[in-house]
Parts: sequence; structure tokens; C-alpha cells
Amino acid sequence: MNNLKEYLIQFVGLKLGKHQFDYQIDNSFFGCFEFDEYNTSDIKVEILLDKKNMMLELEIKHNGTVNVPCDLTNEDFDLPIKGKINLIVKFGDAFNDENEEILTLPHGEYEFNVAQYIYESIILSVPTKRVHPGVKDGTLDSKALEVLNNLAPTEIKEEENKDTDPRWDDLKKLLTDK
Repeated sequence: MNNLKEYLIQFVGLKLGKHQFDYQIDNSFFGCFEFDEYNTSDIKVEILLDKKNMMLELEIKHNGTVNVPCDLTNEDFDLPIKGKINLIVKFGDAFNDENEEILTLPHGEYEFNVAQYIYESIILSVPTKRVHPGVKDGTLDSKALEVLNNLAPTEIKEEENKDTDPRWDDLKKLLTDK
């Protein structure tokens, strides 16, 4: 977690008003959280901090791509993601982050780390089922799809067997004769 020092926002020296912080996220960021589900990632994060007298308002927006395997074909592809969360930072007697939208910092704090909030907003913006866009529109040329198509059941026309057992024919006649 020592690699996350660049995500510390020192708000004490800032003037009242809006301030913007920009970050470029890659897989080294996720490595700090021991999260290795993405092959590569390229995400731009913008944080707009609005400093007021008694509180801070943050708007954390991200936009970019993560390279993940398709859940159907296991082909890697770049999945575009974007998202936004709002966070209110207020001051109180003790640290409290139980509410996901409100962070309470003890009086006298001069900085806080936004890395956890960036991490959570990115993870939550990635869908649980990841399907390659080529699968949806039928343009994906994959060996896995080719093998699946070859193994798919084909329509087999069953020929009716005209040679039936005469004993069954006699029994069927009993049903129709009345």
C-alpha cells in the first residue's frame, strides 16, 4: 500500500472552491490491491474536489478500457468502461467510512487517500458477464467458435421404418375397430 502515496489528497493548503486531480491507472495500481483479473488496463480518472468551509465534495469519474477474457470464447478483448461516484467528506470525532457516500475524518486531519474509492468505482463498473463484441454481432473469427460449430448437433431426418412388426399392426387395429 506504500505505492499509493500519490493518491493522497492534501486538502488543508487548498483554497475554497473546486480543484481537479487527474490520475492514469494501469495494472500496477490493481497490483497494490492484489487484484489480477485484468490482462491490461488503461483508465483515466478525474477527481473534482469542491472544498467548502465544513466539508469536501468529491466527484470521481473514470473512463478507459480493461483487457479481459470473454466468458463465452475465452478470447481476450478490450472492454470499455466508465463510471462516476460522489463522495462527501465531513469532519467528526473519529474516522468512519461505514456509509459508502459519506466519509467522516477526525478533526485535525489534513489529507486522505482516494485510492480505495478509485479501485471500487472501477471494479464496480466492469460487468460480471463479459462477452466479446464479435460474439454479439457474429464477426468474431475464433477457433473456439469454429470447434463449437462443428460439434453442434445437426438436424437429422429420421427415416420412418416401413417394416413394422405385424403383431403391433394387429394390436393397433383393435384400437380403431369398434
